[in-house]
Amino acid sequence: MKTINFAIAPVLFAALLLAGCSSEARVGALRNESQSVELGNAETVRVEIDYGAGDLQVAGGAEKLLEADFTYNVARLKPEVEYADGTLVVRQPETRGIPVLPGITGFRNEWDLRFNDEAPMELQMNMGAGTSDLQLTGLSLIKLDISLGAGISTIDLSGDWERDLDVAIDSGAADITVRLPGEVGVRVEVEAGPTAIEALGLRREGNIYTNDAYGLSEVTLRVNVEAGIGRINLEVEEGRARE
Repeated sequence: MKTINFAIAPVLFAALLLAGCSSEARVGALRNESQSVELGNAETVRVEIDYGAGDLQVAGGAEKLLEADFTYNVARLKPEVEYADGTLVVRQPETRGIPVLPGITGFRNEWDLRFNDEAPMELQMNMGAGTSDLQLTGLSLIKLDISLGAGISTIDLSGDWERDLDVAIDSGAADITVRLPGEVGVRVEVEAGPTAIEALGLRREGNIYTNDAYGLSEVTLRVNVEAGIGRINLEVEEGRARE
């Protein structure tokens, strides 16, 4: 079986993605932009993140619905932010086609997205390739869907949760670390191809992994992971792993 180098895969994917932007896709001056979005009167919000390639960070702690910083050096990839009727969309402009690799170097595309902790939120994220650090602890999530292409991702779901949460993670060729709570019940179902799975501190029955609090706590996180190839690391919150 061919071995995938995860350090190379995101870079290659990013370059191929840029190739689909036509001859106008060229590395230029580094741009730094900040945008914010007020919550308004919405009682719940739906957030859609559509990200092609690069480095993505997501966290809470914002006073507004969204406080974001963008750094990029390809003008065609200027991010788009739209908010209407309780739906917030943060996306990279659409690119089509993957022609021959043109040898683009020096590509940068970095998003730092911070969301309001109090707003009940459905979060959907689609990422093509690169690295992502999703610090989701503290957000008032009511649904979470994550789709990953190739790269390295950390998804932090540790800490306390006030309500049940359904989480769907779908990846192609990725190295994924999922951090889980120790005192909130967790049930993880993994459907994977030739993928290495580590799950220290969790009980396993077939493709189902549970922590000690599962079936005992009032709140449950139900996580479904579908993966093609790569590595999945399930981590119970430090200091609360099963003895």
